[in-house]
Amino acid sequence: MTANADSPEDDGSGADFAQQLTLLPGWRAFVASSKNEPMPRLTRDEYDTLSKEEQYDYDEDRLDHHARLQVVATSTVRKTVTCGQRLTILNRGAISARRGLIVTGPANTGKTIALTQLGLTHELKDRRRHPGQDGRIPVIYITVPPKATHRMLAAELARFLGLPVMRSSNATDLTEAVVGVCTKARSSLILVDEIHNISGLTSNGAEVSDTLKYFSERIPATFAYAGIDVENCGLLAGLRGDQIAARFTSVDTHAFPYNQEWKALVAQMEANLLLHQHKPRTLTRLDSFLHTRTGGMIGTLSHQIRGAAIDAILTSSEKITRAGLLAVDLDIASRRKRPGTDG
Repeated sequence: MTANADSPEDDGSGADFAQQLTLLPGWRAFVASSKNEPMPRLTRDEYDTLSKEEQYDYDEDRLDHHARLQVVATSTVRKTVTCGQRLTILNRGAISARRGLIVTGPANTGKTIALTQLGLTHELKDRRRHPGQDGRIPVIYITVPPKATHRMLAAELARFLGLPVMRSSNATDLTEAVVGVCTKARSSLILVDEIHNISGLTSNGAEVSDTLKYFSERIPATFAYAGIDVENCGLLAGLRGDQIAARFTSVDTHAFPYNQEWKALVAQMEANLLLHQHKPRTLTRLDSFLHTRTGGMIGTLSHQIRGAAIDAILTSSEKITRAGLLAVDLDIASRRKRPGTDG
């Protein structure tokens, strides 16, 4: 069947509609999950008393638990949340020229985690300040598509809000609809990830940058961006870039050195494991090995431990060992030699 001009564009939701942070139901599910009670930690004896069906269900829940396991209590996350909260409060009385935040750094250093934790903190505080106001949408989270146009950006915001995006909808229609809903829903924090996909050096990038600026002037909200190496991606180039640089504060992400914070992160993740035969402090004793293997990248560490935990359940070993960690394939970047490292 051929799509006509008035048919809706595919939003890519599919079966995982409730899991996508870039759609309002997915964002609300993410916020709701932060308040969930922790999974029950059954002993091996308690597990053995379950029926086969109950064991299967419990194992599936444990697989989901470890798949979602994330490191959030980092200094970068704390700095992002503190800076973002400060800006949202300062911007409450601003009529124009609102200040914003950019989280920038190499890939796999926790930028999205920091951005979404800022959004989570803001949303929970907004709900406490305005209980019972279900029509509020305090936080919006979108990602910038590759080779984005100003219409694509407006469409991403519209899709998050659940607005129909028709093939015949032009950028002006979408922009006005988004501004209207955001204003009515009291949106006060707009998170824009993958901001490195915008370059002020291209005509499309310049239009997208101008569209973001227009949204920031029309919507009384704080804008927070995250992207890879934003200083050098072209977003801050030229006169447009100078305007952004004059209004935005930056938080830099980076690979973690092998220090007390790294050790605490490994210990935090180990404490969240739900494995029947895992010996406490196994990962703590391997924290130096884990740092060498992951290059101090928080995203790689998360993948490493979550992957090993899932393998431990699938193979019924129920524990993470050095060999189990080595069996998990890591990203290509983690195998590259970094400046100042041996090997």
